[in-house]
Amino acid sequence: MSMEPKQKTALQAVALVVFMGAMAWVAVPFYSWFCQVTGFGGVTGVAKKGSDTVLDKVVTVRFDASLERGMPWEFRPEVTQMELRIGETGLAFYEAYNPTDKPVAGRASYNVTPYSAGGYFIKIACFCFTQQILQPGERVMMPVTFYVDPEIVNDPEAKYAHTITLSYTFHTMDLGEAQAALADTPTATVN
Repeated sequence: MSMEPKQKTALQAVALVVFMGAMAWVAVPFYSWFCQVTGFGGVTGVAKKGSDTVLDKVVTVRFDASLERGMPWEFRPEVTQMELRIGETGLAFYEAYNPTDKPVAGRASYNVTPYSAGGYFIKIACFCFTQQILQPGERVMMPVTFYVDPEIVNDPEAKYAHTITLSYTFHTMDLGEAQAALADTPTATVN
């Protein structure tokens, strides 16, 4: 029993829509994975400890902070830049303040420029790995521990990056979701 041409066309259209939906569903996690592996788009690497190698070459790291529209916090880096040797572990702090009369939850997104240096900017610990909840009037200093991977000097494009900028943007989160996530990982907060 063969299908009529209209039925076959309809079945092909449905199959195409299902396929496109599946591709859209896997695109975001695949893109995130791709960016983490390659440093594409300024996504940083993550490590459990600092580098075993420290070079004599110095790099300047700049720090930038911004807020999503509607995020009521005040947010800024403690210092706007520091110099360190490639491979040396750095420690920087960002200050966040909730001037409102209610708890506000937030999560930081981040990137590194130039993009070619993203895969070589390695975070050991960061407030951006988890959501943050600030109580009314609360002010906190949030640390980020990092280093620039010595392999950067072997990359034909990234080796010319003498200044690297680490940028964070804080986004509001649903307070209930943030509290539930924190309950699942009690050691995740830096407050």
